[in-house]
Amino acid sequence: MAKRGGFPGGGMPGNMANLMKQAQKMQRQMEEQAKEMETKEFSATAGGGAVEATVTGTKKLLKIKLDEEVVDPDDVEMLEDLIVAAINEAMEKVDEESASAMSKLTGGKGGGMPGLF
Repeated sequence: MAKRGGFPGGGMPGNMANLMKQAQKMQRQMEEQAKEMETKEFSATAGGGAVEATVTGTKKLLKIKLDEEVVDPDDVEMLEDLIVAAINEAMEKVDEESASAMSKLTGGKGGGMPGLF
């Protein structure tokens, strides 16, 4: 008499084990990627290089560099805009690098496991 319930042929538990191993491997790779991003620096300029912003891979601002010519007491607003633009561009570089690294880990499929990412 055939046994009811369970997994026919015993194939499903093996597949589930493989999925779990893949998920654990991907998690380790993501953790390694996160540690690597912490050590990276991303710089961007605005105003033709008059303002340079440098951020970490975890989006912490490290430094702002200003050319003396851009510091005009009569036009502080322009300087503020250039600083914001440089920081935002540097942050976008972090996002692009992070997305690219994630795509490499997941084969461009967002992990292939709904709800995982």
